[in-house]
Amino acid sequence: MLNNCKVLFFAIAGFLLISCDQHTIGENSSKGSAYYLSNSGNDENSGSIDSPWKTIAKLNTIDLNTGDTIFFAAGQTFEGTLQLESSDSGTAENPVVFTSMGSDKASIYAGNFSAIVISFAKNISVKNLHLIGSGRKEGNTQSGIVIQNNSRSVIIDSLDVEGFQKSGVLVYASSDIIIERVYAHNNGAAGISVAGSSTKLDNKNILIRNCFAENNPGDPTKLDNHSGNGIIVGLCTNVTIEYCSATNNGWDMPRIGNGPVGIWAYEADSVTIQHCISYRNKTSKGGEDGGGFDLDGGVTNTIIQYCLSYENEGSGFGIFQYAGASAWKNNTVRFNISENDGLVSRAHCGLFIWNGSDDDNQFTDFYCYNNVIYNTDGNAIYFDEYSKRKRFKYYNNIFVAKDKLTKGLSVNDVFAGNNWWSLADGFNMNDEKDFNVWVNQTGQEKLNDVVRGVNLNPGFESTSTNNITNPLELTSFIKYKLPSTSLLRTQGIDLKTELGIETHDKDFNQNTLPSKGIGASF
Repeated sequence: MLNNCKVLFFAIAGFLLISCDQHTIGENSSKGSAYYLSNSGNDENSGSIDSPWKTIAKLNTIDLNTGDTIFFAAGQTFEGTLQLESSDSGTAENPVVFTSMGSDKASIYAGNFSAIVISFAKNISVKNLHLIGSGRKEGNTQSGIVIQNNSRSVIIDSLDVEGFQKSGVLVYASSDIIIERVYAHNNGAAGISVAGSSTKLDNKNILIRNCFAENNPGDPTKLDNHSGNGIIVGLCTNVTIEYCSATNNGWDMPRIGNGPVGIWAYEADSVTIQHCISYRNKTSKGGEDGGGFDLDGGVTNTIIQYCLSYENEGSGFGIFQYAGASAWKNNTVRFNISENDGLVSRAHCGLFIWNGSDDDNQFTDFYCYNNVIYNTDGNAIYFDEYSKRKRFKYYNNIFVAKDKLTKGLSVNDVFAGNNWWSLADGFNMNDEKDFNVWVNQTGQEKLNDVVRGVNLNPGFESTSTNNITNPLELTSFIKYKLPSTSLLRTQGIDLKTELGIETHDKDFNQNTLPSKGIGASF
């Protein structure tokens, strides 16, 4: 059943794609030809609106040309796999378009195979279709729509994709791809994934926007690695994921070990994850992860900002490096909120730091500032015993935990300008319950030998227990907004002036950021 989040994603004014040009594009028009498929058609027909084809098999025999548009009769189901190759390419001005005739979605039922496979093609647009597989445990072994083999300039828009054992949407070794308003649900390995074979240049320039990944439980055949992810991108460069949601993924991963995450990246460079919500994701019994967001092995020059994570079984934000990955460095988590994450994972925290490579040169330069990590039943931060690292810096965050604020050893980390609050004790850092004693013992929360951190009850403005599921409502989510009289608005570090960090001056709600504000929402 569609919830309010999905309805808003697909019904924003001006975003719902209706094929209103179906009667203006005729055969041999200046923009290309129009072809029609209908269950009442015949493959011996001409393919015109009055003489439509019947099957995808017929369509696969046609070499499509620049500006061609293929209309599937709305509300009808067509069986098979649509195969597109280099000979089916369009141009940037006049792509080859596949869509439904009318506002309702036509369906492609792929059975045990993929619904659409795009290989070596460019300038393709696929929109307003429902792609259906036989089910991740009912015989399907493929992904729903596959964009692969150096395909370029492909747009997929307003698709509903379900019932595939692998990913609902898979981009593999392709570039200049836009994925928006996709509802990827009830698939196995992932809702949406970007993957490759060797380097971060396998995929370039990917935009994933206004998508919803829900209830992708796991791949029953994947016994040697994680599955059940919401949105996962790897072996890629220059990727943006924005205004997306991921929920209830990963609950049927068939192994114990590293687990799935709602939205995350690995072996990737220059990824931006922003204005997203990842909530109530899961993992298998005894499994790791099941978290909200994750910057994993080999990620570089990447940022997570303006995102909300809550009630995930794993940590809200995973900062991970695994053995064998390329170097992890220069990544930022800022202006985010984690609420009551880590419900079942061993870390039991909002922010989880782990380095499985056992090499501090492989895990460097992490910047964590102006976040709120709030956990009423666990720790704010968990440092795994295997977590060697260099130049991990935490500024102007609010860390709230049930009792002990962190677990594990802080090694070579820098904390300054943060607010720490234990719900049970006021302050509790490894059983030291006096903030000033801890500061003097460790040298933390000082900048130029001046104490800049604080130990105050943040007194958040809202006491509401309601959370949101629609990223378009993030700017009005004020649950962790500081009161106008709060000292935390003025007690932090001016990151731009004092440390040369460019914050872009916007808080979680996209309001003006106080220059010395501590926390995410003002």
